[in-house]
Amino acid sequence: MHGESVAKARRRRSALFAFEPPGTDNFNDSRLTLEWRRLFSELLGTFFLVLVGAGGAVVMAKSHGQISRATAVAAPGLMVMAIILFMGAISGAHLNPAVTLAFAARRDFPWRRVPGYIIIQLIAATLACLFLWAVLGKLGNLGATEPGAGTSDWRAMLIELVLTLGLVSTILGTASRAQNVGTLSAVAVGGYIILAGFWSSPISGASMNPARSFGPDLANWNFTNYWVYIAGPIAGGIIAVVIAFVLRGPGGDVGEQAAARGALDPHVEADSQTTPARGEEAR
Repeated sequence: MHGESVAKARRRRSALFAFEPPGTDNFNDSRLTLEWRRLFSELLGTFFLVLVGAGGAVVMAKSHGQISRATAVAAPGLMVMAIILFMGAISGAHLNPAVTLAFAARRDFPWRRVPGYIIIQLIAATLACLFLWAVLGKLGNLGATEPGAGTSDWRAMLIELVLTLGLVSTILGTASRAQNVGTLSAVAVGGYIILAGFWSSPISGASMNPARSFGPDLANWNFTNYWVYIAGPIAGGIIAVVIAFVLRGPGGDVGEQAAARGALDPHVEADSQTTPARGEEAR
């Protein structure tokens, strides 16, 4: 009977995360190995996100406007969609300190891993901007996010707060087991980023990500407006956690944990074997 319950739990987990990569039997052999794979996943994912996010402005300057603003703001959303699909099961594909903090506050991600994730995200963002500088030159302000012309810092901060509120709400909502949409969560998150950029990039740059803004600012050594892109996204993420509690109660379910930590996390595997499925709890 115990074997049957374990099999059922694994089938439930597979249904939630059908995009899990192969080779999981060997993947969890060492916690240390798994941890560095997580951090490398965040490094690679954040590098590509900032490469296309900041790269849009650099390439626009290099090509004398041969790509449009719409193209430049759509690229990061499409990249996030791809990253979630191809390695979200490894690290959770946070790619954003505000998302990491929100998952931790929601009890879906251990606080002890937060510093490592945030540091690696900041490093990756910086490497992406240095790469653009080395290959294409120091053009387009290296894609720095700044308040638009005629927009004060505090107005840009409020826009970033609201945008990140929507982004993190989308991430937490599609990660919930009660509401999980499987691989379509990547479409939801990527689509939100594109939509936010379409209407708000001239006002604040539509960063929604302290790491995305950190890389260009460090490379340019200009942090004049950086507080906007820390205060706004982090405050928006915290409010999104409160809203998630109001809508769905406390976090910590298996679906959310697997989305936040990576579906291959051995702690999530253990939880999925011991937590009854919805509908079985009353039996």
